[in-house]
Amino acid sequence: MSHSLLGLSRMVSEPVLPRIHAILQKETVREFLAEFLSTYVMMVFGLGSVAHMVLDQTHGSYLGVNIGFGFGVTMGVHVAGNISGAHMNAAVTFASCALGRMSWRKYPVYVLGQFLGSFTAAATIYGLFYRAILHFSGGELAVTGPQATAGIFATYLPEHMTLWWGFLNEVSGPGLGAAPQGPPQKPGWETVPRSVPAQVYVVLTGMLQFCILAITDKENNPALPGTQALVTGILVTIIGVSLGMNTGYAINPSRDLPPRFFTFIAGWGTEVFRASENWWWVPVVAPPMGAYIGGIVHLVFIGSRAPQESQGQENSAVTEDHGLTALPKTSSHFPVMSINTPSVQPIPTVTDSMPLESF
Repeated sequence: MSHSLLGLSRMVSEPVLPRIHAILQKETVREFLAEFLSTYVMMVFGLGSVAHMVLDQTHGSYLGVNIGFGFGVTMGVHVAGNISGAHMNAAVTFASCALGRMSWRKYPVYVLGQFLGSFTAAATIYGLFYRAILHFSGGELAVTGPQATAGIFATYLPEHMTLWWGFLNEVSGPGLGAAPQGPPQKPGWETVPRSVPAQVYVVLTGMLQFCILAITDKENNPALPGTQALVTGILVTIIGVSLGMNTGYAINPSRDLPPRFFTFIAGWGTEVFRASENWWWVPVVAPPMGAYIGGIVHLVFIGSRAPQESQGQENSAVTEDHGLTALPKTSSHFPVMSINTPSVQPIPTVTDSMPLESF
């Protein structure tokens, strides 16, 4: 009897590993896992740096938050750049689909992977800093006030901002990660804000998408092969350092909504959605608009070029006149957190078999 049961268990277990391996080799599954893991990596580094700033100003700073998110993006790109393109941002994925660079069928797969990765990262940071959070807040999980800790996980508006100005801010510059507003760490640093303009999200997201397209535009002056991940991380850091004060540059729905939902179920309550005049929806709605606008601007004003032959003649003429060495074109494809590199040809018709540009 025991021998027969042992033989049956072997027959059942033997096909399991090959089946799992076959499932993991499916393109959709690989892309889902790539977005999940790359977003997780980005968010762990980013939220961890925010926790340092909020909980202990000796070990953290606003600059540290920008560096944490920037290089978190760089690491995320290395994790998944050659598999899914390492979008790590639902706004970028939306722009890729809306501009015909990726099939809409991939959109829910990418976004689900990003959201789950971000949620898991929030849970990880909560577990790692649980005792520090309780010590800082006196055991109370507050969304506003001097002991507020919800800002570790999601963004909230400063007092000088309004909801619609924040909306515009985010549309113009959708980004990857953001440094949320937290309790005062320095003179003039506001507590968790009451309201932030939506315009802020629009502008920031547009800036990110526009610059990402420039970085990957092999027909213009792209980043050198192998440096795109680093340059993209530097771009995110620059956006945070120069434009992050108003809204924490939360220009990524995948960065803001899942951690906010985590704080809701972890004990901060419904105030995480009611705070700042119900601000929560702005980092979700505004960034996709900004990413799409930024992509359109690049395609229209930079992506539209004269015929390549005439351009080549002009470049060679300039080189001969000035004795300069022309910068060679690179063949690298790199869609990191952006839509694919624009070209002179019209946007191709989207098909399920259309390959993503690779890292």
